Amino acid sequence: MEMNYTSAQANKLLKKLNDEYTALLDKETRSRDFRAAMGEDVESVRPVYDYAETQIRLAELEAKIRKLKHAINIFNATQTVDSFDMTIDELLVYIPQLTKRKSKLLEMKSRLPKERVEEQYGRQSSIIDYTYANYDIAAVEADYEKAADELSRAQLALDAVNQRETFEFEE
Repeated sequence: MEMNYTSAQANKLLKKLNDEYTALLDKETRSRDFRAAMGEDVESVRPVYDYAETQIRLAELEAKIRKLKHAINIFNATQTVDSFDMTIDELLVYIPQLTKRKSKLLEMKSRLPKERVEEQYGRQSSIIDYTYANYDIAAVEADYEKAADELSRAQLALDAVNQRETFEFEE
């Protein structure tokens, strides 16, 4: 049966399928062999386990996870994001780049133009040494604001497209 999913819905379904797969693997691990004490009735402590049925169910889940992940990947590679000349896939690379840039700029804008260095090579020094910012801190602050705004705009645009646009997936 074909259904339309938003990316957000598909990712929730993918998580559910992965959780179901992991739970089944865990259940198999705990029931495929067992211990019984000498003299104990083995059949009374034997856990319920059907090898063939478990393998079929694991294979079904693997196939469904593969198909869904592929459908999400195709959607991400082809769906463009409003106000960005990028696909979701590209935006998923761009957002971490912006995050890294924002972090670097935060560190740079937090510097003083001239700072006294208290340690050299991990120990106190009697030599007075200074580190100087070799850039315009005001320009860095402006770039930081631009990067922060662009990051927010990208995240909101991605959230919007993931909640609004749909693709077909056959369950």
